[in-house]
This record gives sequence, C-alpha cells and structure tokens, in this order.
Amino acid sequence: RRIEVVAYCAAWPSSFAAEKDLIENSIPIGDMQIYHIGSTAVPMLAAKPVIDILLVTDDVSKLDDCAGAFEKINYTCKGEFGIPGRRYYQKGGHLRSHQIHAFSGGAERVTKFLAFKHYLINHPEIATEYAALKIAAAFNCAHDINKYSQLKQEFIAHHEPLAIAWYQPKTGVSP
Repeated sequence: RRIEVVAYCAAWPSSFAAEKDLIENSIPIGDMQIYHIGSTAVPMLAAKPVIDILLVTDDVSKLDDCAGAFEKINYTCKGEFGIPGRRYYQKGGHLRSHQIHAFSGGAERVTKFLAFKHYLINHPEIATEYAALKIAAAFNCAHDINKYSQLKQEFIAHHEPLAIAWYQPKTGVSP
C-alpha cells in the first residue's frame, strides 16, 4: 500500500458526513455514536487521504452480528486487528478511502482519539508541527506503514497525555 500524506482537502468533512449517514442507515445498532477522527478531521492538517471514523456503542461485540451489513456497504471486517476491544473495518482495499475504529463506550481509546483530534484543532502550532512530521515520515518510510507509524510515535507519545489532560476538564471524560 502506498503511504502518501497530502494537503488538507475541504471535501473530507462532507465525505465523512456522507459515510456517517450510510453507516447510520445500514448498520442495525441503535445506540451508535459516530465521530470523524484522525488528521482528516483537523482543518488544514495534511493527512493520508483516508477518512478515519470512530464508532462508539454500548457493547462493541454487538457489531460482530453486523458483518453482513458492513460488507453490503463495502467494508471489510477485520475483527480486533491487533487492538483488544476494537472492531476494525476498512473500505477500499489497497486504495482505502475510509476506516472505522469501533469501541464500547468508556474505552480508553475513545478518549484518546477525541482528545488528540480536539487538541490539534485548538493548538494549530502543534498541528503544523505534526503535519511537517507526517510529511517527512511518509517520505522516509518507503511505503511501510509500520515504519511510518514508528516515525510519528515519539510525537504522539509526547502529545497524547497533554491532549488528554487538556481535554478532560472540558468534557469531564476520563480515559
């Protein structure tokens, strides 16, 4: 798979909104909350052109019975895919356009995803630094997603706790 970081695209929010509507109308779980997360959710942030979606439900295992519904809307069900408690779905194969990270409400990763997104939105200087790092990582990773992730890890490890500490007083949410 090609690892490419591109300039922010103004169509990303509407792509998320359309996909959110599709998911809400196709997946038979009534208690879902669906969020746009990741770099495509941060205005003006360079990103891999893949819409990251966070789906939160009261019990993520309910989604296991929805594999056929996800497949009907062109998602490949990947199970936990390396993260316990997650259900992961990809759309587009090697030309991935969307990916869903699903968790039960109260999962620590839900807070991390939302906190990091809002932290970058509210700290544009940090978002600019992150964009430069991501562009360099994409250039230097030889299209290896693991290497790309490793090149970003130190930045994320430093800023994620800061994001959570910044986010919690605003939301009252604990990781």
